[in-house]
Amino acid sequence: MTNYKVADIGLAEQGRLKIEWAESRMPVMMSLRERYGRTQPLKGMRIAGCLHVTKETAVLIRTLAVAGAEISWSGCNPLSTQDDVAAALAAEGFPVYAWHGQNVQEFYWSIDKTLEFKPTLTLDDGADLIFTIHNKHPELAKNVIGGTEETTTGVHRLRAMGKDGKLLYPVIAVNDAETKWDFDNVYGTGQSSIDGIVRATNVLLAGKTFVVAGYGHCGRGVALRAKGMGCNVIATEVDSIQALKATLEGVRVMKMDEAAKVGDIFITATGMKDVIVKRHFESMKDGAIICNTGHYDCEINIKQLEEVAESKRTIRPSNEEYRMPNGNRIYLLAQGRLVNLAAAEGHPSEVMDMSFANQFLSMCYLARHGQGLAKDVHDIPGGQDDEVAMLKLSSMGISIDELTDEQLAYLNDYSAGT
Repeated sequence: MTNYKVADIGLAEQGRLKIEWAESRMPVMMSLRERYGRTQPLKGMRIAGCLHVTKETAVLIRTLAVAGAEISWSGCNPLSTQDDVAAALAAEGFPVYAWHGQNVQEFYWSIDKTLEFKPTLTLDDGADLIFTIHNKHPELAKNVIGGTEETTTGVHRLRAMGKDGKLLYPVIAVNDAETKWDFDNVYGTGQSSIDGIVRATNVLLAGKTFVVAGYGHCGRGVALRAKGMGCNVIATEVDSIQALKATLEGVRVMKMDEAAKVGDIFITATGMKDVIVKRHFESMKDGAIICNTGHYDCEINIKQLEEVAESKRTIRPSNEEYRMPNGNRIYLLAQGRLVNLAAAEGHPSEVMDMSFANQFLSMCYLARHGQGLAKDVHDIPGGQDDEVAMLKLSSMGISIDELTDEQLAYLNDYSAGT
């Protein structure tokens, strides 16, 4: 009997090499592993994780285990699992239920498997595991001290649950940490999304009209990298403040109805469904490329694309060609799922170093204090952002100034004048 299900356990050695590479690029995680490996703050904790199975996630899993936790893991997206990494983790004895190309039934079967050992902590990206507990296995919630959530969409939905009094245990919004939100979402999403587009198409980006739907942290990161590659960037928005930011950063802003007519490459980063729909497909130019970097695959209405297209074929890996009635071709990348993980490797290890440091430290905090927290969504503990940032700066050989006692006194001296 095995306590895992992966695509091919024979890929384990290849996966181990990838994990070792990630460890060499994640100094914050390695320093936390050394420190907390001695104190074992997670001893006795059973952590069920539902997060992309990548080499960086493997570093997090290993670190949680060194700190004393038992682990059970599934992927949080059907196309994001790196099969060699999943095999490496399974070969090390971790219960892992994840493989690339899962269907919906297999995806939720895998989550159910991670819950069989009745977790005391949950670690989530997209909140599918939390929702599964609440909707399908509410009896398990009595064992759960607390959980964490990694992504914007998941945090938004969990805050709505908390507001309605529906959460059965406290959840820390790791996504909202500055050392996650302002780095992972911006620089990680920006680079990895461009990476996914290039791997799936090998198109020249310079000179292309690049349409970013949503100018939040993720969309802004993609826009920055697209501009750096020589693209003419357009943003579409529903938020006036974000639209104004885009404008003042040199990005053209218009409605999607107009952008659809002129764009060469489209990427959605909104967390909202039906951002690109039938009327947009019908007005796109021949050769338009569309993709998504949001967590769920509902931002592009693929059902409507399937209905209006006359034919469909896979033209290259992670790239499907749809022939429209007017003869134009539209290319959908990664089946509309997050292009940075489904068509590439996800965020670089260096930026996930901070995000997963926040996950790890939040797990340790919940193990100590979770039972005293209200059943709601909470920010990360005070001082954690600064600790993670200082560890990262130190690993880069960078030191910063400190305020003197006199400066600190001046900071709060409301009697000081001109």
